[in-house]
Amino acid sequence: MPENLLDVKKLFKHFPIRGGILRSTIGWVKAVDGVSFGIRNGETLGLVGESGCGKTTVGRTILRLLEPTSGSIVFDGTDLTRLGKKEMRTLRRNMQMVFQDPQSSLNPRMTIKSIVGEPLLVNAIARGRDLEHRVLDLLETVGLSPDHADRYPHEFSGGQRQRIGIARALALNPKLVVLDEPTSSLDVSVQAQILNLLKDLQRDLKLTYLFISHDLSVVKHMSNRIAVMYVGKIVESGRSSDVFAQPAHPYTKALLSAIMDTDPDIKSQRIILHGDIPSPAHPPKGCRFHPRCWQAKPECSESEPRMIEVWIDHYAACPYA
Repeated sequence: MPENLLDVKKLFKHFPIRGGILRSTIGWVKAVDGVSFGIRNGETLGLVGESGCGKTTVGRTILRLLEPTSGSIVFDGTDLTRLGKKEMRTLRRNMQMVFQDPQSSLNPRMTIKSIVGEPLLVNAIARGRDLEHRVLDLLETVGLSPDHADRYPHEFSGGQRQRIGIARALALNPKLVVLDEPTSSLDVSVQAQILNLLKDLQRDLKLTYLFISHDLSVVKHMSNRIAVMYVGKIVESGRSSDVFAQPAHPYTKALLSAIMDTDPDIKSQRIILHGDIPSPAHPPKGCRFHPRCWQAKPECSESEPRMIEVWIDHYAACPYA
């Protein structure tokens, strides 16, 4: 039995930029550029970063909803990049995704019973009465009433629609669930309900989560470990408590300084980053953060920093961490 349920090593996903009359490739968008991490059985890894840093692309590439450019994705001892479509379809039962926007991820022409039951029907796991019973059990598991089964997505609130998306993801009893900003489009009060539901489901069903978000306070609440992304690369990773207590990379320090403290007696110093986020189509040479870093030295623009262990099981891609 491998220590990690998921091992991602040197994952690249580059999208071609096409131009000219012949629509030939004139460049590449380096959305994911050499990302490596692991997720242990039963834990939650929070993948955090600003919009456009590549975190959603990482999640979709792991499930091979997007084909990786290169790298390895080892899930439960099997390298997914070496599997054909038929083999991948069988294995994908153990890997599911909850999408960011619950409204656009649900078919408006299908009833809730059809949406939640579709994975069971497609994979020939249940049909007829058995299918109906399983769907009702799933709805009850995520806090919805059996009376909701014959309704359509537009008849529900955002929080209820996200519960439907979670029920669909759980239909095949997966081991890994990729949560792509599952609460970002919801009200704060509803966010708390969904996060608590996800924690309860993880405990009861022994689930493993990759939790993708830009909201650091949510990531802190949900995650055992955190990986911080910036322009296609992971710049810091470690236990959640360590990263929040002692951030090592300047970018992580800047992100954490933006969190408002609930204690009025604590005066936190906000770090203001100047300049724009670099384009993943034309990332800067050397450290990608150096154009905005207040600690940057001349060598930061010349060579790309490697991940170094700054504390036990705490890594940062900065020689001055």
